[in-house]
Amino acid sequence: MDVGMVSGIRDMIVAKDVHKWFDRLHVLKGVSLTVKSGEVVVVFGPSGSGKSTFIRTINRLEEHQRGTIIVDGIELTNDIRNIATIRQEIGMVFQQFNLFPHLTVIQNVTLAPMWVRRWRREQAEQIAMDLLRRVGIPEQAHKYPAQLSGGQQQRVAIARALAMQPKIMLFDEPTSALDPEMIKEVLDAMMELAKSGMTMICVTHEMGFARAAANRMVFMDGGQIIEEGTPKQIFENPQHDRTKLFLSQILH
Repeated sequence: MDVGMVSGIRDMIVAKDVHKWFDRLHVLKGVSLTVKSGEVVVVFGPSGSGKSTFIRTINRLEEHQRGTIIVDGIELTNDIRNIATIRQEIGMVFQQFNLFPHLTVIQNVTLAPMWVRRWRREQAEQIAMDLLRRVGIPEQAHKYPAQLSGGQQQRVAIARALAMQPKIMLFDEPTSALDPEMIKEVLDAMMELAKSGMTMICVTHEMGFARAAANRMVFMDGGQIIEEGTPKQIFENPQHDRTKLFLSQILH
């Protein structure tokens, strides 16, 4: 029996030799990464390094052309059923909030559970309110997105992703579109989620969050993973010159 399975820890995401091209541009050049259940992995690196493209391949928002991606035991292929199953297990939060402007906060959060999971409205609204309390904005439930700050909208987006009860959460630079004073409230919501045992991959430049929440950090550059390690290893003793240079530029 697999030792990891004995303790209840299993491989939730297994990417092996993943390649991605946009026409002739080779964006991912053999990325391999395994993420275990309950693990928080922060992916960082310069713009254009393939970070966002990589996590978007995990729920098939981008199609990889070579290599293998397995999510919770299901391989991502062109099989539509597999893609649909995997997407139900993954919540994703983007730079832009992508909320429906004509729906209230609670309507945004309950829409997918009612349509996809076929929950009754009362059940969906009860869970939505629990999630809005969890991200610290229950009083905003009946407002429209335009009435909220950017930080509040991003926390609604997190609640909306959690409403589908995913096993994995992917964050693609969730604070990069926010004013500085709003970043902390979103990171606090993510920190609470990390502490709860959610499996998470976060593409972010927020090194304070990485230091506090990540089990592992992965540095990408030029479509490849250059280095990975614990936050302590990465911050205190990075091995690769490219990692050292990047950290020196962002850690003022």
